[in-house]
Amino acid sequence: MAAMEMQTVLQFAPSSSSTLSAKVHPLVIFNICDCYVRRPDQAERVIGTLLGSVLPDGTVDIRNSYAVPHNESSEQVALDIDYHHNLLLSHQKVNPKEVIVGWYSTGLGVTGGSALIHDFYSREVPNPIHLTVDTGFSNGEGTIKAYVSVNLSLGDRPLAAQFQEVPLDLRMVEAERIGFDVLKTTMVDKIPSDLEGMEISMQRLLALIDDVYKYVDDVVEGHTAPDNNIGRFISDTVASLPKLSPPVFDKLVNGNVQDTAQLSREVEYSCSDPLISVCWVNSRPKTINPH
Repeated sequence: MAAMEMQTVLQFAPSSSSTLSAKVHPLVIFNICDCYVRRPDQAERVIGTLLGSVLPDGTVDIRNSYAVPHNESSEQVALDIDYHHNLLLSHQKVNPKEVIVGWYSTGLGVTGGSALIHDFYSREVPNPIHLTVDTGFSNGEGTIKAYVSVNLSLGDRPLAAQFQEVPLDLRMVEAERIGFDVLKTTMVDKIPSDLEGMEISMQRLLALIDDVYKYVDDVVEGHTAPDNNIGRFISDTVASLPKLSPPVFDKLVNGNVQDTAQLSREVEYSCSDPLISVCWVNSRPKTINPH
């Protein structure tokens, strides 16, 4: 009996990863991609700090980020801690409500050095989120995942850390979604113009309206069981629409299209100014020699 009481047990430390979730804003993804493009030539990946807050329901809301210089080898990882703390103070002067919620790295999944970096951020904030962005498009697209660390111990002695994936919600408005759709593909001919972006948005909106029509018809005909929550959501959405007559609606849409076309022509005209050395023409960078 005494021998059984003294046996060593291999166990995982308790973790809230089963109920923890994260929500990331598109600005964070754009910042990470921009830092990856601007990284030093010898750097294989980019590492940085995630800023945000914890919502009342426990969801980690990731709203901002900044890169942290580092040196990495097969045996160790060195972070510029002074740079990290100075930049954090600068961010909190602008928005004191944004605090450290975790860290990010580019690449597919976690690596051997991730545990060392995660250990540092665990001293900065309890239970930090580790966000990974696959800027190398290993699976044909930019995979984005979030992890938390769970400690594996043998008795009272910690042995290792295991990264467990948590649900990640990437929410964005329509204008942000257009840019994200461009970034997550491996190659695009050009960035869509405002008119092209408007067309994509309208096509997606029409597809959603068709889905709503089909759902309502199926409920009315008895093919689908009614859902009160969906019904209230549809009713609130319809009630929130402004009551405009077709001529007024056409005038608003046509006016917006004309304003967008005029803005595009003004951008092209400004590029003819010899004082401007770099400009954008039809969403493409164009360099002009002032001489």
